[in-house]
Amino acid sequence: MKFNELPLESEIMRGIEAAGFTHCTEVQEKTFKVTLDGRDVSVQSQTGTGKTAAFLITIFHLFLSGKIQKKRALIIVPTRELAVQIEKEAELLGRFVPFTIGSFYGGIGYGKQESRLRDKVNIVIGTPGRLIDFSSSGKLDLREFGILVIDEADRLFDMGFLPDLRKIVRKMDGPEDRVSMLFSATLTSRVRHLAWEYMHDPVEIEVSPENVTVVEVTQELYHVSKNEKMSLLLGIIASTKPQNALIFTNTKIKAMEIAERLKHNGYASRYIIGDLPQRKRLQVIDMIKSGELKFLVATDVAARGLHIQDLELVVNYDLPEDPENYVHRIGRTARAGKTGKAVSIACERYVYSLEAIEEFIGMKIPVAWPEDSLLVSDRSPRIDMRMLRDRDGTADPRDRRDGPSRSHSGRRDGQRDGQHGGRQGEARPSRPQERPSGSERPRPAAPVTSSPPKASASPPKASAASPKATSAPPKATPVPQRTSSPKA
Repeated sequence: MKFNELPLESEIMRGIEAAGFTHCTEVQEKTFKVTLDGRDVSVQSQTGTGKTAAFLITIFHLFLSGKIQKKRALIIVPTRELAVQIEKEAELLGRFVPFTIGSFYGGIGYGKQESRLRDKVNIVIGTPGRLIDFSSSGKLDLREFGILVIDEADRLFDMGFLPDLRKIVRKMDGPEDRVSMLFSATLTSRVRHLAWEYMHDPVEIEVSPENVTVVEVTQELYHVSKNEKMSLLLGIIASTKPQNALIFTNTKIKAMEIAERLKHNGYASRYIIGDLPQRKRLQVIDMIKSGELKFLVATDVAARGLHIQDLELVVNYDLPEDPENYVHRIGRTARAGKTGKAVSIACERYVYSLEAIEEFIGMKIPVAWPEDSLLVSDRSPRIDMRMLRDRDGTADPRDRRDGPSRSHSGRRDGQRDGQHGGRQGEARPSRPQERPSGSERPRPAAPVTSSPPKASASPPKASAASPKATSAPPKATPVPQRTSSPKA
């Protein structure tokens, strides 16, 4: 179906044509059949299928057609990056409609956002923590909204935002007095329960549920040791020569390290993690989107909602431990019907995730074996991570996992919105801290000098059976070196 076949106002059509859209995607066509009449929907759709335009165009239409009295819409999203992305797409599609748009999230000051709220922004896009703060302080009246959109509901649940969602929705008018739209990559029982509880007889829409992964993505898997991963990554980049690439790691400290190593090997790269200051985060995202930056290293939480036009390559430097994250990662490429490539590296630490990933996507990832020529020598020196953190203004990532805790009690707003604060509410690592050395293998620990030697490692020229050799002197005075073995 073409957009010009829909009963849309001319102002909306001008924005759609200016954005270069002509044909509706499957999720858009099915959604419009329900939402343009003002009915609620609960939609399952994978990332990159055009769901953002589906609910934005619906909002504009309901406002302009007069089918809804309260011309304010609330869009709840899990991350700041997704809020910014939706705001930009709303400005693109709505350039000819008389409605104001604003995004509200943690990690930055309240002043400018409070000023925008006083102007009664028509479309409010926000993360749960900041929305609750504004609502609790009386700066945001949730009863003024006639439309509610919950985007990426499954991710909101995974990040522990369900209590916040309930708190927000309960402060709004009842389901019969608003139009509600829910979008999720999977319609789990928790997502359906939320729809039943807070929506008015929603129509359930499922778009290609049998295709978990994007069929246009060429998938590849390499089995190598963790000591060879950086060499393989360099070889993949050298052989494929991508115009741009997004590289995923499981930990914040590894994202920082890989980005720095790529620089030393001649590839301009940056990283985004939850601890990166908001100004730098937006700067990096703008650089990769504009083409100024070719290589971006990211964690799952930091990259959520990140859309890079014509992204050619996704590399899973670490296999994700959550199978759904694999789908979200490779879905960054091959958007809007285009093709892309996703390469995964399985080492001895994360290979245990492979079985669950393949079971989730319903297929075996094709395995490729690296030739010697694909393992390129890493020219980077030893990386001083403390100096790197000081330079970029990031917190000490003692909890190397990047993402918020499921519990928000006593948290600051920024931490609720997908950002670790470094000290407050910081979770302790469940694994030993990884040493960011020049190679992937950590250095052996230094011997403990205060422990007595074992019988199998006797000191030179001393018998292990000698009582004098095994007993420590009462004082910290040096013991004279024995020049000959004691007599039997």
